[in-house]
Amino acid sequence: RMEASCLELALEGERLCKAGDFKAGAAFFEAAVQVGTEDLKTLSAIYSQLGNAYFYLKEYSKALEYHKHDLTLARTIGDRIGEAKASGNLGNTLKILGQFDEAVVCCQRHLDISQEQGDKVGEARALYNIGNVYHAKGKHLSWNVAQDPGYLPQEVKETLQKASEYYERNLSLVKELGDRAAQGRAYGNLGNTQYLLGNFSEAIAFHKERLAIAKEFGDKAAERRAYSNLGNAHVFLGRFDISAEYYKKTLQVSRQLKDQAVEAQACYSLGNTYTLLQDYERAIEYHLKHLVIAQELGDRVGEGRACWSLGNAYVSLGSHEQALHFARKHLEISQEVGDKAGELTAQGNVAQLQLALG
Repeated sequence: RMEASCLELALEGERLCKAGDFKAGAAFFEAAVQVGTEDLKTLSAIYSQLGNAYFYLKEYSKALEYHKHDLTLARTIGDRIGEAKASGNLGNTLKILGQFDEAVVCCQRHLDISQEQGDKVGEARALYNIGNVYHAKGKHLSWNVAQDPGYLPQEVKETLQKASEYYERNLSLVKELGDRAAQGRAYGNLGNTQYLLGNFSEAIAFHKERLAIAKEFGDKAAERRAYSNLGNAHVFLGRFDISAEYYKKTLQVSRQLKDQAVEAQACYSLGNTYTLLQDYERAIEYHLKHLVIAQELGDRVGEGRACWSLGNAYVSLGSHEQALHFARKHLEISQEVGDKAGELTAQGNVAQLQLALG
């Protein structure tokens, strides 16, 4: 009965994970491991699924542990495809844990074995994963240097260029495989890396491809991201009117998705873009919309940002009393959320406006 019960528990675990209940699924897989089995191939599959379940539960150290067990077992029984898969899973987990160099080693092993086995799908996935590791590492390195896209230290630049190269290789392979969904993901990530590198025209070309595929699949979330990314890239090229059109589309889709946080972000971007266009009336209209949503979401930081933007826009219109009202709100919120820089800015603004109003 031992074999049957281990397999039965594992199958129940698999069913639960497929239904999205990873916590219960993991419990069944753990029980299956406890019962044990002589069939190492089954055990390897259980370890793999346990690793994935813990990954979805964001328990990354546990995920790492089981993917390592899976890798060891796959090697023991000489299962090369299993070894490749376990290496890929390990790479993705290490990436999330910020262990980028170790992650690259694992993803590279996934790539090498997939190529050796003539597994094109595995090869494409490995290329994509390596791109993701370099992309994450590049973003991580650039957090320490708060700068505009394009003004990057050498190490960050090289890392993002590597990410781009792997995405390019992934793209040409998934084109060969005719996998349109994977092409969409590659285009989106190529757009994001080129944007960070300051290559805005290239970023726009990639995001337009992303947008076309998102529409093809009716993938509204991807469509919304593409519009938003296109808006951002056009801002850096100084094409504010085009940006505004893309942000409006972002706003439409975020309303269709009923995603208020994204709707707030789109209103904020529109407010800023109309400020750049010196159309302060419309800037105010969108910053007020942002303010209302931030209040509904209980997002005090967003509310503070909206008040600051509204204060500035009213100053530009010469409406100093309105501006003072929002400057005071900005001050109050900055003090409440402990935003020292915001507090100093707001104090300065309040003082200047009080002077102006005599």
